[in-house]
Parts: sequence; C-alpha cells; structure tokens
Amino acid sequence: MVERILDDFGRADALQSIVLRYFNASGADPDGEIGEQRDAKITRLVPRALMAIQGQISDFEVYGTDYDTTDGTAIRDYIHVSDLAEAYVQALRRLLRGGGGGTFNLGTGRGYSVRQVLDAIAAETGQPLPAATGPRREGDPPVLIADATLARTELGFVPRLSELKSIIRTAYAWHGRPHSKRKVGDRRLDPDSP
Repeated sequence: MVERILDDFGRADALQSIVLRYFNASGADPDGEIGEQRDAKITRLVPRALMAIQGQISDFEVYGTDYDTTDGTAIRDYIHVSDLAEAYVQALRRLLRGGGGGTFNLGTGRGYSVRQVLDAIAAETGQPLPAATGPRREGDPPVLIADATLARTELGFVPRLSELKSIIRTAYAWHGRPHSKRKVGDRRLDPDSP
C-alpha cells in the first residue's frame, strides 16, 4: 500500500521517491569495518549459522526439508550488503538528476538452497554445521528469486560482491573478529544504537 501511495504522489508531481525491494541481504563490509551481529532470536540463515558454528547459539535448525526443490530446502536470492549500499547511491543519484522515482527489486536473479548455503559455510569455515531440521515456517514459499532487470536497466545496478563465496567469506571474517563479541552500549560499534 505504501508503494502505491508513493507512486500516486510521484504521478501528481508532489514527491519523487524510489523504493528498493531487496532480497536476502547478507555478508559484511569487505574491509571488516561493518557487519551484522544480531540477537539469538534472529532467523536469518547466514548470521545464525555462523553464530551456531561459534557456539553462540545451540538451537540452529533448518526450517523445512520437504520443499519441491532439488534438495528439499527453500531457495533464496542472496545479495551482498555492499551491493545494496551501492544501489542506494545509484537511487539517490537518479533522484538528484531528476530521473524520477520507481520501485526496484535488488537481487542477483540466482537462488541458492539452504543446503547450498550451509555447504558453502562449511567449506569456508572448515567446520561442518550439524543442523536439526524443523517444520517449514508458515508462509515460506519454496523459491524466492529477484527479477532485478528494471534496477539494472534504469539504475545501472550490477551486483559485484553477491557471489555466495564472497557473502560467506566477508560474513565469516566479520563474525570471527573480536568486535563481534563487543559490549552492547558502545555506540560506535553497537548495531542497535541509533
């Protein structure tokens, strides 16, 4: 509904806006300055799997292994956070040039199954991830892959770091650094601070 409202404002020349719909944002800054440290209740696959490998959580499980996919696990499109940051810059440039608004999917157009992601994490870390299996989460589709054609043609969006190996490598480097165990309250490093 919000996208429709923004589109209506744009058609009335009252407000130009760009909506970026991104798929599974993953990875960390390649320079190691910024990464994702979440609380143990998160369900995002990559950080949760890395937290399990590091012993930060003990209840890691795969949600559903009976999907109609090659290996029975859900398939998702993963996009590196650095590619998302670049897309924001491209979107702002478009607005500043008067290029108009729009709604754009940000992804790679390629999906990886949960099992493929876990295998990639095991290969990168050298540690297999024993994963219990649980039921599917309600409402999860078997396959969810972005069609980013419009973002590519109108924003010039081209993911450069969104190969699965790069996502896992940068996320693992971030999670393995001492700052991933930093004290909450350090405003400079605390991801939950405003």
